Amino acid sequence: MPHRTLKFAIFGNTYQAKKSASIQKLLSHLDEYRAVIAVDQPYHEFLCHTLRLSLPHVEVIADDHFEADFAISMGGDGTFLKTAARVGAKPIPILGVNIGRLGFLADVNPCDLATTIHSLYKDDYAVEERELIMVKADGAPFTRYSCALNDIAILKRDDASMISIQASVDGHYLTTFQADGLVVSTPTGSTAYSLSNGGPIIVPGTKVLSMTAVAPHSLNVRPIVIPDSSEITFSVESRSNHFLIALDGRSEKCATGTTITISKAPYTVSVVKRYGQTYFQTLRDKMMWGADRRE
Repeated sequence: MPHRTLKFAIFGNTYQAKKSASIQKLLSHLDEYRAVIAVDQPYHEFLCHTLRLSLPHVEVIADDHFEADFAISMGGDGTFLKTAARVGAKPIPILGVNIGRLGFLADVNPCDLATTIHSLYKDDYAVEERELIMVKADGAPFTRYSCALNDIAILKRDDASMISIQASVDGHYLTTFQADGLVVSTPTGSTAYSLSNGGPIIVPGTKVLSMTAVAPHSLNVRPIVIPDSSEITFSVESRSNHFLIALDGRSEKCATGTTITISKAPYTVSVVKRYGQTYFQTLRDKMMWGADRRE
């Protein structure tokens, strides 16, 4: 029975040479369905030059101007975040295949590729819309990719002492954090950097953001959860006259005196989920949430 033609844009981790069998398996399954395949240029070079794969009928994605029915992230959660940045506002659902470690966002096991690809062609899957946050510096987009799926962090530089971060929410003064930094997280990112600093777990779809200090110089600073409709403004002081802004781990230097604004992004990212898979199951399986070693 002939299948409809679907196009897949593939992005991958170029440091996973030992796990090349996964991408070969994926390409083989897609070839069975006669799918149109496009591969991100750095990943394409890695597959051809490092893994010595032959890809004669594969398109190469040279920039952000690409189209596809699905984007596939081959790697861990970091690769998934980079894929989300490249997809941006394009209405392309992202499927994450985990060939990394934790695999919280990239939650498809390589051994399930055959059934997963079959489900895509049968429309037997769900799509979750995940909110992003965006950052502006003095009212202008901060970088080429100014939106983050997980979190935006304001951090001290490696050789600097702690920084002072004055925070306001919707024009109302909140507090001044004396700390190594501050993490503003989406619900999706609540189990990432924010969690490692004592932030709360927030179920995706909850319309809130969290702010969590990094190594605060105070015993009474606690994470705070605010509506995602809020606009958060920061003014940062640093002895080095510079600090870092990290968007999903991608950091850029910023000068003190710059007004930093964080708010909800104007678009969402679509994440492919298999039916029967729940967020709470992922919490238990991947994060060992609620596990009791006494049992």
